[in-house]
Amino acid sequence: MPAQSPALRLYAGPAARRHIEQHGLRPQDVGAIPAAAGGPKGLILGPLDRFIFGQWLPQSTQPVHLVGASIGAWRMATACLNQSVQAFERLERDYIAQHIALPPGQQRATPQQISERFGGNLRQFYGGRVAEVLQHPRFRLHILTSRGRYLLAHDGPLRTPLGYLGAFAANALHRKALGGWLERVVFSAVGEPGHATPLPFGTQDLRTRQVLLSEANFMDALQASCSIPFVLRPVRGIAGAPGGAYWDGGITDYHMHLRYRTPVASPIVLYPHFQQAVVPGWLDKVWKHRHAATAALDHMLVLAPDPAWVKTLPDGKLPDRQDFTRYGQNLAARMAVWNAATSASQRLAEEFAQWLERPDLSRIGSL
Repeated sequence: MPAQSPALRLYAGPAARRHIEQHGLRPQDVGAIPAAAGGPKGLILGPLDRFIFGQWLPQSTQPVHLVGASIGAWRMATACLNQSVQAFERLERDYIAQHIALPPGQQRATPQQISERFGGNLRQFYGGRVAEVLQHPRFRLHILTSRGRYLLAHDGPLRTPLGYLGAFAANALHRKALGGWLERVVFSAVGEPGHATPLPFGTQDLRTRQVLLSEANFMDALQASCSIPFVLRPVRGIAGAPGGAYWDGGITDYHMHLRYRTPVASPIVLYPHFQQAVVPGWLDKVWKHRHAATAALDHMLVLAPDPAWVKTLPDGKLPDRQDFTRYGQNLAARMAVWNAATSASQRLAEEFAQWLERPDLSRIGSL
């Protein structure tokens, strides 16, 4: 019988590869873990999350920065909960089962309906447990959001599409020009008493602010990070943050293509991801030349599903937001497909665990 093709691919920046050549990969080597936006695609990473945070990282004691946007922020906040494995299992169940039953004649849920339901889901998920997230002894959580400026400072049927058209045009000229329309606002857990922990990445690429993450703003910050324009309403009035409309952190930082700063003792940026490319912002999806690796990713090790394996999943692809439209009100059909995909993705965790025991450098491709 022929050997089974791998489900997992590994891709490393040059510094990460040199480190692995000399030391292998140990849990104490990890200084940061990014988590991408991407909606349901993030479901495929559930088994990897449970293995990394439930079994592997607990073998070390160093601080680790967790940097996430959208579903990535939800995943990284979940990693900070006590009994994180059970919390990740619940996240998977809740995300797959989310549904808004529509009244007769209504074709799709409105942004207001989706925002209200999602906010309620977050309150049920984290209610009474925010302190666990903020006071984790090792993990330093950073939730990324996109704050609108000028036209995008407020939501509206005309100004929002015009504002995003302007943001798209500015970003097409230069990524830094995007800061004229949207700025990155990072909500970070406490470091020194009363102050946010320093950012684990440089901010020269885009206009950036940092806000202390607290019990007063945690729910709003997390909902804002997941508020996809035109799908959900932006979040306003976030405690301790500048005024304005806050949208999905993936708009400014789709895949966390950031210039990471990690300690010498823990230099690796370990990145469970759903693809090889690390795209800077959501508006860069159309600009393929921006999908290539840069020096910012030198210390990064990406764990991603093999594209050939992805084709073996139901519908021949990862779960995605279009499935909400594809399956419509047929919740059972969508749940069956997504559950099958997440069950199959257990192979990603199993293969990573096996590789850690005997690191095979021939399996590491270049970013």
